[in-house]
Amino acid sequence: MSIQQLTPAICSEIIAKDSRTQCIDVREPYEYELGNIGFVNIPMGETPMISEQFDKEKQTIILCRSGKRAEAVANLLLTEYNFTSIIIVEGGITAWKESIDETIQLD
Repeated sequence: MSIQQLTPAICSEIIAKDSRTQCIDVREPYEYELGNIGFVNIPMGETPMISEQFDKEKQTIILCRSGKRAEAVANLLLTEYNFTSIIIVEGGITAWKESIDETIQLD
């Protein structure tokens, strides 16, 4: 059972190589609607829904705006819901925008 923080570039590679990777954006719906990268949107306050809808055994990538909410959700999924492999996108969608896709709207 582990949590890793990886750069957007490495996360992007993982997603490209393994279509079974679960990708979750824990920002609020209004943030997600402004700009997103196609992850499933389940706001941080609805973390229990993640445990019901996703496979605890599969690799799961968590994204928020900066990485803070993703870290909190990752810790909860690991300790309370027994997820086995969680990756946090380091720097969140802000870093993703800077390093991968400048067209993402955040504000």
